[in-house]
Amino acid sequence: MRFVRFNWIILILIYLIVVAGSLVRITGSGMGCPDWPKCFGQWVPPTELSELPADYREAYLLKREKKVEKFCRFLNLLGMHETAVRIQSNPDVYVEEAFNAQKTWTEYLNRVVGFAAGNAMLIAFVWMLIVYRKRKFVLLMLLNLVLMGVEGWFGSIVVATNLVPWTITVHLFLALVIIGIQLYLVYSMGSGSKTIIVLNRSMRIILWLILLITFYQMFLGTQVRESIDLLVKQGYSRTQWMDKIGIEFLIHRSFSWLVLFLLGWMFWKNERTQKYAIIRWTFIILALELVSGVLLAYVDMPGLVRTSHLIFASVLFGILLYTGFKVKKNPA
Repeated sequence: MRFVRFNWIILILIYLIVVAGSLVRITGSGMGCPDWPKCFGQWVPPTELSELPADYREAYLLKREKKVEKFCRFLNLLGMHETAVRIQSNPDVYVEEAFNAQKTWTEYLNRVVGFAAGNAMLIAFVWMLIVYRKRKFVLLMLLNLVLMGVEGWFGSIVVATNLVPWTITVHLFLALVIIGIQLYLVYSMGSGSKTIIVLNRSMRIILWLILLITFYQMFLGTQVRESIDLLVKQGYSRTQWMDKIGIEFLIHRSFSWLVLFLLGWMFWKNERTQKYAIIRWTFIILALELVSGVLLAYVDMPGLVRTSHLIFASVLFGILLYTGFKVKKNPA
């Protein structure tokens, strides 16, 4: 069915946003474009400093200050007064980086992928309205389309606040919610809803427990990464990180071993009885994620390992959620 295949393509594009966002983070390109949705006021960004006016940093800093002021007013309306004060009083928010063509184009490509995913989702929504008109799917697609718009808007806030840590966490949360809804759509509309996985009660509980821990682990990993970035700014070396990071890293590492144990048990049970391929692949993805995590923690590896770690975690989350949709009770 072409419509279902098109929604799978949308899911892939959403995952590409996560990948592109991670590349932006590891290359420090988050401020490569100081404005949004355009980049230096252009739909196609500049490649040379000479293409920008001499006072571009002052001009975009003024725009940033106005956007931060508006966002803080919004936070005050929500009752988040202390958060608004912290943002407005944070000097890092008002630092305008010098033009760097490589960082600019890295951030621009991130936006292009987001633009492609958002428009593909809009096409799917219109397609559903015209051809199928199934109320539940229409509402879910509309919700995901709105969330995609919110995600794009919040991306502008992440840029305006100069990558304030908690905004990055919210950005990731919205991405995972969008992935979850899109997975449910492709499952419900496609053949996935016709093929089931039969597990007993203990296996089902463990599956959902692993999913919840993985979901939490992704946010905890973001906190660990933010702590490391702060330590790097303060001049600490890799050998000093472990003593300085704090309890977040210990919890993150301990939960990783817990997930390995639980999923390893599921894998062992699966290989002895049902031999579902999706559970086998889930264990393989987890193993790859843990290897990348060990390399990040204990070996001086290039930044692409960070991207791999996030990719494996995001794919693991997706596979676990999709498996959860397909699981049914053991009739025995």
